[in-house]
Amino acid sequence: MALLVDIEKKLGNFYLKTKFETNKGVLALLGSSGCGKSMTLKCIAGIEKPDKGKIILNGKVLFDSDKHINLPPQKRMVGYLFQQYALFPNMTVEQNIICGVRDKKHRNEILKQTISLMRLNGMEKRYSHQISGGQQQRVALARILVSKPELLLLDEPFSALDSHLRFELEQEVRDVIQRFGKDVILVTHNRDEVFHLCNDIAIMNNGMIEDIGEKHRVFLEPKTMESAILAGYKNISPVKKIDNEHIYSEKWDKILKINKCDYDIKNICVKMSNVSIGNGENEIEFRVKDIIENPSSITAMLKPISDKDIGMFYLELEKDATITDKISVAIPKEAILPLK
Repeated sequence: MALLVDIEKKLGNFYLKTKFETNKGVLALLGSSGCGKSMTLKCIAGIEKPDKGKIILNGKVLFDSDKHINLPPQKRMVGYLFQQYALFPNMTVEQNIICGVRDKKHRNEILKQTISLMRLNGMEKRYSHQISGGQQQRVALARILVSKPELLLLDEPFSALDSHLRFELEQEVRDVIQRFGKDVILVTHNRDEVFHLCNDIAIMNNGMIEDIGEKHRVFLEPKTMESAILAGYKNISPVKKIDNEHIYSEKWDKILKINKCDYDIKNICVKMSNVSIGNGENEIEFRVKDIIENPSSITAMLKPISDKDIGMFYLELEKDATITDKISVAIPKEAILPLK
């Protein structure tokens, strides 16, 4: 265990109650805006104080409400990259970086090595307003890394960048993370960033972690409604359980056979890799309501053939797919994932 976080904090009507552990890897806190991701980072960094609980990093207690321990940020050995990078506008690139150097005896050597490592050569005397957003991010990361932190916190590091620059900087940040070789926590609401950079994912919702695990498991087998939405599942339906092997989908007006499930189910999502067009298990006949064109595919918006005013089923197809007025879709029970 490298990092243990078990904290609670009340902010008006919002209640943060989060608990997780990390172990030498990159953990993503994934969730919608206002779910408590950034507040969790601020508590770890010492910028905010939890009401109760504990935070332990590599055996060192950073916070413990019972023992009245609350180390100040400068003693936590935690590097925090803010969304807007927080560079000092009245300082040059090299002055910003030197601010983070703890080893004053070797600071010039450390500065030279870091500027080369972060590909900032030739920009040493420039101010933050004279360099690009990507270069600003590299300066901010350099300032953090020269302080030799034990933990790196990245708070929406690509939110201020356009899509092309975002992808480029993802690769650079990945290299930084690999060289860093210690625990990293990434806060984001972008699932692509998570998949590109992280080992594990914690899904946050309303101040709590609903699901946590290895990224492939969380994306392919979401456990909760919030997990399914954040993982990109479009076909989600409220259901009524009939028995352990049958449910009624309220959204698609159909009784569906499922893998045996002995607990209560309120919602399901459909894993589209298992779905097929044509005859098969749990076949539903739809009429095509609309076609949406995507850059490399089309999305057919389908309505069940029913007099009821019920929900859509979204089917992604190849660009040259032949679309008729009606489509039968087979949803085998292996494609139906129950959500707690």
